[in-house]
Amino acid sequence: MEGMVVVTVFVILVLITITLGVRIVPQGTKNVVQRLGKYHKTLGPGLNIILPYIDRVAYKVTTKDIVLDIPSQDVITRDNAVIIANAVAYINIISPEKSVYGVEDYRIAIQTLVQTSLRSIIGEMDLDDALSSRGQIKAKLKDSISDDIADWGITLKTVEIQDINPSDTMQKAMEEQAAAERRRRATVTSAEGEKSAAILEADGRLEASKRDAQAQVVLAEASQRAIKKVTEAIKENELPVMYLLGEKYIDAVRDISSSQNAKVVVLPADLPAAVKGLLNTAGKPV
Repeated sequence: MEGMVVVTVFVILVLITITLGVRIVPQGTKNVVQRLGKYHKTLGPGLNIILPYIDRVAYKVTTKDIVLDIPSQDVITRDNAVIIANAVAYINIISPEKSVYGVEDYRIAIQTLVQTSLRSIIGEMDLDDALSSRGQIKAKLKDSISDDIADWGITLKTVEIQDINPSDTMQKAMEEQAAAERRRRATVTSAEGEKSAAILEADGRLEASKRDAQAQVVLAEASQRAIKKVTEAIKENELPVMYLLGEKYIDAVRDISSSQNAKVVVLPADLPAAVKGLLNTAGKPV
């Protein structure tokens, strides 16, 4: 009976020893082994044998790409504007032993490093440049932290700027500035329109004045030619002239008599003599 107990205990110890000495590491994972409390080796995926009771798996580290979400933070630009920025970093652990022994918590360390670098980079830029230069910020951010995390056995695959927006106060101020700029442009456009209309109106008046002057010149020349032709036609004969002047005189008297302001119309007793007198008066030099 005692022999059976001893055999059973022995078998159990053998099974425990085998269990402790055999390690199956899944794909995408590496195990960091310590021997008597000191780093010994790193186990890759597959079947691995270690010394039971002496070696132990201290850390299990993933070799897959890790996505680190960098929390949002307030950042002050060079022109004292406040913006809110956050990012996301993609990392990969290539040396598990460095990542566990080189830093206490590589996740917190990288998040803090990215936040610090992001504040430093944006702090050297103006607000407009920071909002429109994501690619430039990304490149500087990657260069600034790649060497630091390489000492921890970690490589930075890429880093992306998720959001970079003005704070609520800055956003309100920018909206007011944009509204003021739109109002200014509208005022300038209206003023330019009024100026153009005034110029066109003045040009129109000038052109009309020129046309009126030309018309008066044409009429004067026509009257001159008409008088000349009439003078050549009548020569010493006064009767046609007296007839024409009498006709004009009668038309003028008719117009005066039909006027609302006319009270009394006086006709000369000898109309031909009056017309002849006008003709003689018009023929005398002044």
